[in-house]
Amino acid sequence: MNLMNIKMNRVVFIHGLDSSSKGTKAAWFGRHFPEMVIADFEGDLSQRMKKLESILAYRQNVTLIGSSFGGLMATIFALENEAAVSRVILLAPALNFPEFSEYKGRKTAIPAWLFIGKKDKVTPSDIVIPAARQTFSNLIINESDDDHLLRNTFEKIDWQDLLLQDQ
Repeated sequence: MNLMNIKMNRVVFIHGLDSSSKGTKAAWFGRHFPEMVIADFEGDLSQRMKKLESILAYRQNVTLIGSSFGGLMATIFALENEAAVSRVILLAPALNFPEFSEYKGRKTAIPAWLFIGKKDKVTPSDIVIPAARQTFSNLIINESDDDHLLRNTFEKIDWQDLLLQDQ
């Protein structure tokens, strides 16, 4: 197994509430980074978090990529398991959803990248960006002229650099 494959085995994509491992972003990751962990999540937040915890149970130095509700999950996992997570990449994360309320005020130094669209009506940037700033002390914000699905932004992200750069 080469170095890229070893690193990609520590990268986990977490899809959104109404998506799956067959969704647009998951399928793109599967084509470009076939060693990436891409699972299906169903049920409420508690059920989804239990599955995520079982997937990550023995992994260290993990990179979490969370899209929408998956971004909420990635954030919660990072807050609860700081030692296991090396970085978090949030794609229009649902930090405005009620499920995040009990985590407000908690902070982590885990490096995080936030990609969000100015036209996002599901996770509005004017709510999500301040929540992300309050949560991640080491945050890079990428706000674009895009919608919730990041249709114009997602494939233009330099994923190779972002996922494979040294920690």
